[in-house]
Amino acid sequence: MGLMTRYFRGAALSLFAILFSASMASAQVGKSGCSLQQVGGTSRQMLKCTGGLTIIAEKGARYSLVDRNRDNRVDGVRLQSKALLLDFAPGSGTGFQVTTPQAIAAVRGTKWAVDVGAGKTSVFVERGQVGVQRPSANAGVVLGPGEGVDVDQGTSPLTVKRWPRPRVAALMARFGQ
Repeated sequence: MGLMTRYFRGAALSLFAILFSASMASAQVGKSGCSLQQVGGTSRQMLKCTGGLTIIAEKGARYSLVDRNRDNRVDGVRLQSKALLLDFAPGSGTGFQVTTPQAIAAVRGTKWAVDVGAGKTSVFVERGQVGVQRPSANAGVVLGPGEGVDVDQGTSPLTVKRWPRPRVAALMARFGQ
């Protein structure tokens, strides 16, 4: 096979993968009760969902929406990389969780961020409370406003810390906050 043939096949496969991913994301958004919007002048995306959920995705974030009970409403997110800022209206009556390779963060009515990096998930709460645990653990911690936790793949107890302003500012800046 010639170099040009391999180049064009590779380019065609790449284009197909991009179009397939975009159409899958659009289909997923449509079925979830969410509408997708670009945040003006940025590369961030915002999802506005029924039930008072808003998700802002950092540029390059890899995630998928979850409807665990199949009622056409998002009740979770699987986050593989980068960060999401979530605002879940108080009093919505249903739980919501973000699952990452290292952690599960579950809430009712709050605003919080989840950031997946190399071998670590960081969770920060701006408003409300968030329960965080490792996927393999039975117990976890509860974060309140201004608190965060870094979760690795280890087994040591999770340590809740009040995050310093510079760390909070750096994380929130990624969402234009």
